[in-house]
Amino acid sequence: MTDCAKLIDIANAAVDIASDLLRTHRPGELTAKGDRDMATDLDFEIEHQLRDFLRDTTPEIAFLGEEEGTAGGDWELMWALDPIDGTANFVHGIPLCGTSLGLVQGDKPVLGVIDLPFLGTRYTAFEGGGAYANGAPIGVSQTDDLAEAVVAIGDYAVGDNALDRNRLRLAVTGQLAARVQRVRMHGSAAVDLAWLAYGRLDALITLSNKPWDMAAGVLIAREAGATVVDIDGCAHSMRSTATIGSGPHLATSILQLVQDAQAGV
Repeated sequence: MTDCAKLIDIANAAVDIASDLLRTHRPGELTAKGDRDMATDLDFEIEHQLRDFLRDTTPEIAFLGEEEGTAGGDWELMWALDPIDGTANFVHGIPLCGTSLGLVQGDKPVLGVIDLPFLGTRYTAFEGGGAYANGAPIGVSQTDDLAEAVVAIGDYAVGDNALDRNRLRLAVTGQLAARVQRVRMHGSAAVDLAWLAYGRLDALITLSNKPWDMAAGVLIAREAGATVVDIDGCAHSMRSTATIGSGPHLATSILQLVQDAQAGV
């Protein structure tokens, strides 16, 4: 059995390193990753330092970083790191960015730490232990009416087949604009999931699913009481194609909204 109570201390220590680097360093040179996608020198530096720290402290656990992929360990248990979630925001001086570190067992997250250093908040959780912001317990919104809901959507696709991939995203945006109180696009899955857990957002829809983006935040949101599913309504996992989360009273209606948009594409 994974000792998450012990591993959360290690995860927090790792994210301390990232938080210090984010607060004290500039982005540096940009490396193109594709059409309108980039990584900064600091993305790579944070990933290097956390990979080395986690290799030394938990050599038995594999590591997956967004920028340089996988390393070592037993793949039944894996750290999943996004060194700077919201890189475009960071480059432009927008404070909606931070570090997301999750621990995945099999295909589900069991521990998560999200640090948003420019907002002064760290979100933490491990399976069965509840969710916390700066050490205080948090819980999801209890909103039960879409017309009163603030809903975040993930970024539009760029790169190969972006036009095709954005058809559903634009259809979802249209459904949201017609039915919810406000639509928000923050440019960071970590921010969206943390704010869902904190009750600042009532729901979120991201039509993609990368372990480094979602592992920490999905676990934190679930521990705060969120329902998080794939586009077919099945429980979200690292193998899901989409990430749809909400407080418990909106789960049915937000999923139906996405499926209505999908049916019309």
